[in-house]
Amino acid sequence: MATAALIREQLYKAKRYLQALEEAERDEELEQPEYDIKCEALIPLLKKQIPAHIHAHRADDIFTAVRLAKEFDLDYVLVHATQGHLIAEALAAEKVRILSGPLLCDRSKPELSGLTPASPGILSVSGVKTAIVTDHPVVPAQYLAVSAGLAVREGMDAQAALRAVTCDAAEILGLSDRLGAIAPGMDADFVVFAGDPFLLSAKPESVYVNGKQVV
Repeated sequence: MATAALIREQLYKAKRYLQALEEAERDEELEQPEYDIKCEALIPLLKKQIPAHIHAHRADDIFTAVRLAKEFDLDYVLVHATQGHLIAEALAAEKVRILSGPLLCDRSKPELSGLTPASPGILSVSGVKTAIVTDHPVVPAQYLAVSAGLAVREGMDAQAALRAVTCDAAEILGLSDRLGAIAPGMDADFVVFAGDPFLLSAKPESVYVNGKQVV
C-alpha cells in the first residue's frame, strides 16, 4: 500500500505540473512552474505517448494497479500478474493486457506462491490479451519457446501460445505494424521448424532476418 501511495502522490504532482505548463502556454501572463525533472519524465506517460508497464504479482496488487491506471487514464500493461489466473474474468472485463512470466522459476518469494504455468492459458481463454515472457535475463530469452511449451502442457491452446510469443506480444508492445506476423511490409524476422516449435527437442531448420536466410 505504501508503494501505491508513493506512485499516486508522484502522478498527482506530475499531473498538476503538466496542467501548470499547459496553462502557462495558453496565458503569457502566467509563469511556468519551476522545472521538475521527475515530473518531466512522467509527462509522456500522462499524455499516453508511452505505456506504463506495471509489475504486480498478487491479486490485490493487480487490482491496485488497475485502479491507479484508471484513475490517471494511463495506457498500461501488467507485467507478471502471477495470480492473474485467479481473477481472469475481472481482468478481461477491464480489457487488461498482460505479459505473463517468467514460468521457468521457483517460488522464491511470498508474492510467487501462486505461480503456475497454467496461468497464461487461463487468462487467454478468459479473453485477456496475453503474451508469454521470460523476464530476460532472469530467465534467458532462448527459453521463451520452452516457457510457451510449459503453458501448452498445462492446458493452453497451442495456437494461443503461438500468438502469445508472436502477434499478441507484438500488439501489446505496439509493434504489430512491424512484428509478430508474416505479411507484406513486415520486418520478416522468423524461424522455420519442421514440427512443433514448443517441443524441447525442436530445432530450427532455418532462420530469416529482414527476409534473408541467415541459417
